[in-house]
Amino acid sequence: MKEHSGSSVLRDARRIVVKVGSSLVTNEGKGLDETAIGEWCRQMAELAKADPSREIIMVSSGAIAEGMKRLGWTTRPHELHELQAAAAVGQMGLAQMYETKLREQGLRSAQVLLTHADLADRERYLNARSTLLTLLQHKVLPVINENDTVVNDEIKFGDNDTLGALVANLVEADALIILTDQKGLFTADPRVDKQATFVHEANAGDPALEVMAGGAGSSIGKGGMITKILAAKRAAGSGASTVIAWGREPDVLLRLAKGESLGTVLVAPTHKQQARKQWMVDQLQLPGAVWVDAGAVSKLSREGKSLLPIGMQSVQGDFSRGDIIAICDAQGQEFARGLANYASAEARLLCRKASADIEKLLGYVAEAEMIHRDNLVLTPPRA
Repeated sequence: MKEHSGSSVLRDARRIVVKVGSSLVTNEGKGLDETAIGEWCRQMAELAKADPSREIIMVSSGAIAEGMKRLGWTTRPHELHELQAAAAVGQMGLAQMYETKLREQGLRSAQVLLTHADLADRERYLNARSTLLTLLQHKVLPVINENDTVVNDEIKFGDNDTLGALVANLVEADALIILTDQKGLFTADPRVDKQATFVHEANAGDPALEVMAGGAGSSIGKGGMITKILAAKRAAGSGASTVIAWGREPDVLLRLAKGESLGTVLVAPTHKQQARKQWMVDQLQLPGAVWVDAGAVSKLSREGKSLLPIGMQSVQGDFSRGDIIAICDAQGQEFARGLANYASAEARLLCRKASADIEKLLGYVAEAEMIHRDNLVLTPPRA
């Protein structure tokens, strides 16, 4: 384990995902904790106002517990349709609470409900990403929850720790903050092992962390510390570091952003941009390619520009929006690759056309670029 060096991870983070657990949001299942939610909203507002370039997304549990309270249920139901009904009722209260508390702080908010299917399907994944990035661009704070009203156990995320990590990957966040009812990670359960010591900092994905957290098959595994360790590992895949901290620590978000040593910091071993580009380079099979002219080759490889439709000469293969495709020069030699904003059939219509003509040709505009520079990586020459 590393020696604790302070949370510069959060001090330097521009885009942050904050995930709050159900036990905190609902005060151990008693219903939405208005005071606690108000505090987190105040802190997020202060962070946003202190640095206008900082962007924050909230992932919040609590819909089912709030729905149970509103329905007068004292025990959690087992039937799926009753859980979904509770979620439907509770989502109204959850969204209303966050909207009220954020508005009091001068922030606009939006409710976003996601399912695993939204993030497994590439086109829906890109649509969700575009929606979230547009909200952030307009200074709206998204409040995300799993859409429990329409999912069953087979397609659930399993826990909102996983959802928090997937959202961090989705928007390429710099950091994921998991607020929980525990101070952080210990080397063992301190309640049974007096020799257990607190883990201030470690590398996300270190196998030793899963052992400390009890392992995937342990009795404390489901919804416990192990899900947070695995979430940090998942978030690190896109370069986001994770902090696990006690949600009721006074000014926890503000103090973390100042670099104060709170909770357990799990550092992503690779930089965000490195992780994303390496993921694209590592793809062994691509469904298609676009061939571009010499001007586009120069702008992409030397100037770091996006690929515009006007620079495209032809389209090869059959691909969908969001697929990784090759970018080839006039001789068919791949020199870059990236995420396609348009499917192959649409891309063929856009070849040699100006971006201003996209809506006239397709009837809609997804993006002005065929491949945005943020989703493009240069590739080494093939042997």
